[in-house]
Amino acid sequence: MSAAQPGARPAAANWEKTLTATTADQTQAFGERLAEVLRAGDLLVLSGELGAGKTTFTQGLGHGLGVRAGIISPTFVLVRIHPNLPDGPRPGGPDLVHVDAYRLGSAAEIDDIDLENTMDSSVTVVEWGHDRVEHLSESRLEIDFLRAIGLGAANSGGEPGNLDFDAEDTDEPRTIVMRGYGPRWTAAPDLDGSEGGAPC
Repeated sequence: MSAAQPGARPAAANWEKTLTATTADQTQAFGERLAEVLRAGDLLVLSGELGAGKTTFTQGLGHGLGVRAGIISPTFVLVRIHPNLPDGPRPGGPDLVHVDAYRLGSAAEIDDIDLENTMDSSVTVVEWGHDRVEHLSESRLEIDFLRAIGLGAANSGGEPGNLDFDAEDTDEPRTIVMRGYGPRWTAAPDLDGSEGGAPC
């Protein structure tokens, strides 16, 4: 996959799809369904406050990709790599690279962790990646997790309203907004048999 030039960011999404989830299990199920259409080289950028469901979604994604279990937030290590399991549901499929970019203030700091070395063989998921990782690929999915209750809805930049690293994803209503950018995502993936918003 060829990386986009720094600053070369599509002006508008190709499409936007809104889904709803009322439980953490539904958020995981959304990730598992999305995994079915993902392939090596795909970049996902997750935004949403703490406890909004980013890591819960990634756990479902990892299960669907058939990677090593034990997905937790990479907050304090920045990057966790979960290899594909040869005896899993997708043997020979992509690894999962799970990144927390909250403490990384710029695209240059992202470059320092050498994600380019794993992107071609992995699905790369970056929490807090808005305005930090767009240069890594000409295509990406942006997924915003918006809580109906709790610390307050996330804004489009994914900045937290409150930094409580003990926050957990709980069963509560949330809205999941997914947008596709670049040639890889000219059309929205059909995850639920409909084209509009639908329950997870």
